[in-house]
Amino acid sequence: MKLTIKKLAAIDIGSNAIRLLISNIIEDPSLKTPVFKKSALVRVPIRLGSDTFLKGEISKKNKERMVKAMHAFKLLMEIHEVEDYKACATSAIREASNGKDIVKYIAKKTGINIDIIDGKEEAAIIFSTDLSHFIEKEKSYLYVDVGGGSTEFTVFSKGQIINSKSFKIGTVRLLKIKTQTTPLWEDIEVWIKSNTEHLKNIYLIGSGGNINKIFKLSGKPYGTPLSIQYMKAYYNYLEQLTFEQRILKLGLNSDRADVILPATKIYINAMKWSGAQEIFVPKIGLSDGIIKGLYHKNT
Repeated sequence: MKLTIKKLAAIDIGSNAIRLLISNIIEDPSLKTPVFKKSALVRVPIRLGSDTFLKGEISKKNKERMVKAMHAFKLLMEIHEVEDYKACATSAIREASNGKDIVKYIAKKTGINIDIIDGKEEAAIIFSTDLSHFIEKEKSYLYVDVGGGSTEFTVFSKGQIINSKSFKIGTVRLLKIKTQTTPLWEDIEVWIKSNTEHLKNIYLIGSGGNINKIFKLSGKPYGTPLSIQYMKAYYNYLEQLTFEQRILKLGLNSDRADVILPATKIYINAMKWSGAQEIFVPKIGLSDGIIKGLYHKNT
């Protein structure tokens, strides 16, 4: 057997943006496991959550923007000679009254088939990615994946999953419906405390575009955790900046500059309620999990 390279793609249709990830999977007899290497990543700022969480359905404008994005993604996959792909839609499409119709419409117009997945399936896909560099079997962790429409929490200890739950609280949702989230915060606090109170020296593992951006801006070496003191100080810093200053001073995209604040709040609360003093950021997400699952399915 000689070295082979397979090309697979993942489409992640979230509440804040739509992403296409194309990866090279390198197989070689000298390697114990295949190497997953990102080849291309395209992020399109279509905020579907603004439609769903305010009006209950995806607007005609965003429906057509999605069709254009899928056409573009299909062409990019053809250019990269992708062998197989999987497209998943999360809370914004899942909760939209016309979500299923949108998926059928896109399939008809572009040939791209989209799976609408629930919160637990989303968490399971993300969790299937390689966390071995961050997990020590004798320690306990709270895994927190913050999306635009929902946040997935998974508690695991000694290498075993203790409990997992998805809550309808996310960055775009918090921006749009601030007054209705207090009971949810209370539910999350109760869930985290009841599932972590018996665990000692717990750590957080954070995933999502916002925590990845916070870690990148910290300048810390990959694999180094961020402390709760750093997260609180950074939240206060972000809060003092205007939307425009976050774009100019921090170099954030406009669709990141507003949601980074509620995202940081979610991570800080999760750390506070679990007693975690540090958060690790492994730079993984739904797209990475989709690629891994697709590879194992094909092999």
